[in-house]
Amino acid sequence: MLTWEATGVGSHPGQDHLEAARVVFGEVPGLPYLPELPGRGVGADMIGRTAGLLIDLPVEVQPSGWRLTGRPGRDHQRAVDHLRRDLDGLEEVGHAYEGPLKVQVCGPWTLAGALELRHGDKVLSDHGAVRDLAESLAQGVADHVAEVRRRLPGVTEVVLQLDEPGLPGVLAGSVPTASGFGRLPAVEEWRVEEALRAFPSPIVHCCAPSVPYDVLRRAGVRGVSVDAALVRRRDEDAVGEVVEAGLLLFLGVVPGTDTRLPDVGVVAKPALELWRRLGFAAERLAEQVVLTPSCGLAGASPAYARAALAACRKAARVLSEDPEAGTAG
Repeated sequence: MLTWEATGVGSHPGQDHLEAARVVFGEVPGLPYLPELPGRGVGADMIGRTAGLLIDLPVEVQPSGWRLTGRPGRDHQRAVDHLRRDLDGLEEVGHAYEGPLKVQVCGPWTLAGALELRHGDKVLSDHGAVRDLAESLAQGVADHVAEVRRRLPGVTEVVLQLDEPGLPGVLAGSVPTASGFGRLPAVEEWRVEEALRAFPSPIVHCCAPSVPYDVLRRAGVRGVSVDAALVRRRDEDAVGEVVEAGLLLFLGVVPGTDTRLPDVGVVAKPALELWRRLGFAAERLAEQVVLTPSCGLAGASPAYARAALAACRKAARVLSEDPEAGTAG
C-alpha cells in the first residue's frame, strides 16, 4: 500500500518560507515537500531557482529573461540565497521528521526552452548546449539532494520531481525563438528520453495539455504528475500503459487558485472515474495514485493553499478506504 496518499506540486503563496513549510508538514505528512515561493521575485521563480543549481553555468537576468553568463553575479547569488533560506526553514520545521520528502526542480527541457545562451538563441536551439545543460543540472540536483539528506537525517528517501510544463511544446516544435518571431524545431523523442534518464527515477510534472505519456514511460520515469481535468479520453490508452508499467500517477484534483472546495467525495471523483474507465483493479488505485492540486499554489491565498492540501489528503483516504465507490459499474 502506497502511504504517500497526497502531496503538493511545489509552489506556495506569499514570502514566509517557515509558514509554508509548516503547512506542508501539517497537511500532507505522508509526502511533504520543500515549498517554493516565487512571489519573492527574481531567483525564486521556477527558472531562476533551478538555474541556481547548475554547476559551472552561471546565469543572469536580462530584459528577455534568464541567460547564461560568464561568471556568477547578483542575480545568480539571489537564487542561491533564496534556496539556502528555504533549506534553513526546512531544517527548522522538519528537523524531527522521518519519512520520504519531495523536492522539485525545473526539468531540463523546460529549462532549455527558457534559458538563453550567452550570445544567441535559446539553449534549446543547440543540441550540444542542451546536453551540457542536462549534465550540469543532473549534478546540481544530486548535490541538492545530498544537502537535503544532510540537513534532515531522518528522511528515508528524497523523491525528485522534474517540472516540465514546456515539454509538449519542445516535442511539437512550438517553443519560440529568443526573438519571438520564429519557432524552434521539434526535438526528437529519443533526445528527450536520453536527457531525462540522467535523473534518478523522477516524477515528471506536466500541467499542460498533450502530456507525452509514452515518451515519459520509455524514459524510465517513476511517475507522471498531471492535471486530472486535462486528461482527455484520447489520452487514456497511454495513461493505461503508464499504470500497467507500474508507474505512479499523481493526479491534480483541486484547482490551484481560490475556489469553493467541494466535499471529499467530489474531490476524489476524477481519480475514481478515471480508474474505472481504465479498467484496473480497485485495490491498485491507492497503490499507484497520489492526489495533488492541479498545479502550484502560488496564485492562491494562504488559507486556500492549506485547505487545498487538506482536501487532497482527505480525498486520498476515499481511494484507500472505499475504492469501489467510483469504480463499480
